[in-house]
Amino acid sequence: MLAAHTDVPPRGVRAVSEVVRAVLDDLAEESRELDALVAELAESDWAAGTPAEGWTVAHQIAHLAWTDRAALLAATDPDAFGAELEKALAAPDSFVDMAAEEGARTAPAELLAGWRAGRQALQDALRAAPADAKFPWFGPPMGAASMATGRLMETWAHGQDVADALGVLRVPTGRLRHVVRIGVRARNFSFLVRGIEPPTTEFRVELRSPEGELWTYGPQDSAQRVTGDAYAFCLLVTQRAHRSDLDLRAEGPDADRWLDIAQAFAGPPGKGRAATGEGRAATGEGQASTGESRAATEQGRASTEEGER
Repeated sequence: MLAAHTDVPPRGVRAVSEVVRAVLDDLAEESRELDALVAELAESDWAAGTPAEGWTVAHQIAHLAWTDRAALLAATDPDAFGAELEKALAAPDSFVDMAAEEGARTAPAELLAGWRAGRQALQDALRAAPADAKFPWFGPPMGAASMATGRLMETWAHGQDVADALGVLRVPTGRLRHVVRIGVRARNFSFLVRGIEPPTTEFRVELRSPEGELWTYGPQDSAQRVTGDAYAFCLLVTQRAHRSDLDLRAEGPDADRWLDIAQAFAGPPGKGRAATGEGRAATGEGQASTGESRAATEQGRASTEEGER
C-alpha cells in the first residue's frame, strides 16, 4: 500500500491573483482526488488496462507526471523546455506514448512519489510567477492560470480513465467549470484541426452544473445552441465518451457538427470513444491524446482566454 498525500501551498510565497489562486486550488484538489484512487492500489492493479488503448493505470499517472514536469520546465527553465519541445517536434505522433511507456515501467511507489513531487513543484512555481508571466508551451505561450487550467483538465480526464479502469464512480464537482470553459473556448480549434473553416456565428451554450446551477456562454439569442449536462459536456470535449451516450442537445447545423468533433486538448484529432448505448449524463460513471499553425493558435487562445478571465 502507498501512503496518502496532501498538496500543501508553500509558505512565504507571495500572493497571486484571485483567478490564479482559485485555479491552482482546484488543480490541487483534483490531483488529491486522483491520488486517493491510486495510493492504496496493490502493485498489480497499476497494470490494469484503461479505456485508452494500450494504456494502463501506470501509463495514465506517468503521463500526468511527465506533463507536470514539462510544465515546470516551461515555468522555470525555458531553455530546458525548448529542448523537450525539439524532441516532441521530432516525433509528433509518438512522443506522448513514448514518455508514458517509459514512466509506466517505473515501480508504482516511485512513480507516485515522482508525480506528487512534480505537481507540488509546479504549484510552487505557478504561485510564485509574476502576474504577467507567459510560459512557452507545445502551442502558443500561456499564463499561470492558463497553465493550471490545462493541467486540471488533463488531471480530470486521465483521472476519469483511471476511475473507469477501477470501476469507481466519481462524483462530479464544480471544478468541471474549468474543463467546460476550455471546451467552449476551443470550439474553433475543433474545426480547424480537421481542416474545416469554423463558423463565424457565436454559439449559445447552457449547461447544468453538478450543483444544479446553469452555466451559460455566448449570446442568448444565438440560433446555434448546445444545452445539457456539464459533466456530459466535459466527457465529450475530452473525448471520454461518445456523443450518443451523453445528455447533450444541439440546435442548428453548426452546433450539431461541433458536438461530433469537439475536443479541448491540443494536437491532432483524437479517435474518441465508441458508443456504448449506456447513458453517462449526470452521474460520475465511468485516450491518450496529444494542425496547422492557425489551429494551434486557436487552441492556445482558448486556454489563454480561460486563464485570463
